[in-house]
Amino acid sequence: MRGYYNLKALIKAIRNCKTLADERVVIDRESAAIRESFREEDVLSRHASIEKLLYIFMLGYKAHFGQIECLKLVASPRFADKKLGYLGIMLLLDENTELLTMVTNSLKNDMNHANMYIVGLALCTFANISSEEMSRDLANEVEKLLGSSNVYIRRKAALCAFRIIRKVPDLIDHFAPRATSLLSDRNHGALLCGVTLVTEMCEVTDVADGFQKAVPLLVRHLKALTTTGYSPEHDVSGITDPFLQVKLLRLLRTLGRCDAESSESMHDLLAQVATNTEGTKNVGNAILYEAVLAILDTKVDTALRVMAINILGKFLRNKDNNIRYVALHTLNKVVYLDTPAVQRHRTIILDCLRDGDVSIRKRALELCYALIDDNTISTLVGELLTFLEVADTEFKLGITTQICLAADRFSTSRQWHLETVITVLQLAGNHVREDVLASFVRLVAHTPELRLYAAQRLFIALSKDLSQEALTLAGIWTLGEFGDILVEQKSNNVEDSQKVNAAMVVGLLESILLSPFNENSISQFLINASAKLCTRPLFRSEHARLLAVIAQHADSSSIESQQRAVEYTILLKSANSSIAAGVLEIMPAPDVKPATAVTAGRKQPSGRLIKGSEAGSNRFVQASDSANDPARLLEELFGLDVREPGTTTSNPSEEGKLSLQTTTPCVTDQPVAYEGHGLKVTVALTKSNASSETNILVTFLATTASGVQDINFQAAVPKTQKLQMLAIDKTDAYLGAPATQHLRVTCLPEAQIRLRLRIAFQSAGSSIREQVDFIPI
Repeated sequence: MRGYYNLKALIKAIRNCKTLADERVVIDRESAAIRESFREEDVLSRHASIEKLLYIFMLGYKAHFGQIECLKLVASPRFADKKLGYLGIMLLLDENTELLTMVTNSLKNDMNHANMYIVGLALCTFANISSEEMSRDLANEVEKLLGSSNVYIRRKAALCAFRIIRKVPDLIDHFAPRATSLLSDRNHGALLCGVTLVTEMCEVTDVADGFQKAVPLLVRHLKALTTTGYSPEHDVSGITDPFLQVKLLRLLRTLGRCDAESSESMHDLLAQVATNTEGTKNVGNAILYEAVLAILDTKVDTALRVMAINILGKFLRNKDNNIRYVALHTLNKVVYLDTPAVQRHRTIILDCLRDGDVSIRKRALELCYALIDDNTISTLVGELLTFLEVADTEFKLGITTQICLAADRFSTSRQWHLETVITVLQLAGNHVREDVLASFVRLVAHTPELRLYAAQRLFIALSKDLSQEALTLAGIWTLGEFGDILVEQKSNNVEDSQKVNAAMVVGLLESILLSPFNENSISQFLINASAKLCTRPLFRSEHARLLAVIAQHADSSSIESQQRAVEYTILLKSANSSIAAGVLEIMPAPDVKPATAVTAGRKQPSGRLIKGSEAGSNRFVQASDSANDPARLLEELFGLDVREPGTTTSNPSEEGKLSLQTTTPCVTDQPVAYEGHGLKVTVALTKSNASSETNILVTFLATTASGVQDINFQAAVPKTQKLQMLAIDKTDAYLGAPATQHLRVTCLPEAQIRLRLRIAFQSAGSSIREQVDFIPI
């Protein structure tokens, strides 16, 4: 039985099926016929059956029963059988298949075959499916073929070596001499494969020093490509072999990254490539981009670095969105290397905020955050506020956070700072973090001269719009604290403001009470503000209306609101009014410790150490005092303990207890365990001399404006120690808003704690994985 169809007939039958059920009938019938033909062990029909089976597999149906038959075809002396057999192996097997061990011997035999095309088939199959075990078994054969006199075999062997190094990095020493010889190959294809292999070697392990002597040779290769005339064999859009040029630039960047001598030897060539390469076509832009990366990642002078950044600025004016995205992405990485050079392109960067492509808007937004400093704060914040009005919902939370952080860090005056925050609350009050609202509270509380201005602005804003939650919360708090200042105002600090009396303020509170946007958090602020105004002499005439607002919540479905309403009512109706006045007086300004530098320096992806004076906005860190915590602010407002369930209060005198404070700790003096790719990880230990337990606080600090996302942290200790980990408080970290995780290690008091840390996170669109061994001092 040889099946109902040959391959062409099978394809036609399947295409003629009108329904999926009809197709399954044809496939099932033909699969049964193929199985039957395999049982007959007919050598002639096996080839045709495998052809049909692979087509069935590509349609998404099961074909695993043909794996052994593919191995039998590989053992055939006919080239056509071997070709089909290896194709079947690459499709039906992967590196995790147990049957793969049976392929190793066939690959070894064919790698030593006299026919170069059969050797090529074996090498191609190996490069696609080899496992770690197979890589170790066949490494010697691949190493020998790297020295073949046949350029066809050398190219394929180089790609197999590439696969081996990725699977088994400790086999690099086997291939280093052969890889070096490939760098001298005159054939463009072999040279391309050799450069790719050496680049992978340098990236997988730290062996770049062994290839430094090849830099002059690579420079000569690249120079020959850039100065040669028309070569029809390698010409692409008027440029000679752009693929090889890109690979050479990438390897030069890797070799010159940490070596001043190598960087010096390629300096003039990089300047020549950056100057003479035509950027009107995509192939030229690809070469220019690699040249820019090489310049920015090696030790070159400032003038050449400025030239590279100007090339990226030209990319921003390109009509191709892909090129513009690449330029923005790269500028985000290098903005701290030469901020003034990037500032020259601020206008076109701001234009990118209006681009129709959401990914370009996102990258431009991140770059704008990084460009904010003392000189650009007014311009850039104004642009960001304009963009906030039309921004997508997914952007608003990040924009409001960054604007408020920038205003706090670089504000020209406190009134400008306050006006900026109020504008943010008006435009995106439903997309504002709690710490922004807490920062507003601190600003108003610590600036008595702005209290009237804040009350006037917020009264006008709430009279027009009650839909923004954060704006409503800020307005209620301000009116509750400083409503009497607003009523007794002697001057109008805000344009178009009118004389406000107590009845108007209470009327606004009543409007908020009846608003469809009224939620539990707003109700709780409303109860508190009404209670406070009841004790103010200027609101004595509105006492009954204010009590009515409070009484509306006495039967609220929210237990919290109900409790507050009942307790405040009892307090305000007490015979001793001085008690209520004392309890509900103006909230004292929260204590704020001055913001200190995160570190004396930080590393950028390029490896250069940025001094604290250059770090710009990254020097900002939230104060460590508990007064800065929104939960603590609410506790002072309402006189209640509002810590999240499951948290405990820190008590340094209690040994063995893991502190879960909601406050952000000061990390200035904590040892740094890891720093790079926009993230710094600090580790702080608290250990009692008499206890075997050590509490450890790991803090994840973002050092770039775009922050880091999807933080995944793992830790391990020696077998003689015991580790307990709590969940990380959040998986994203931004400037001034770090993430934290608590650990507890149990060991002998005299033992040295040793930690192995694994950190995975997203930074600037890239996935980063790092492992470090850390011994706290």
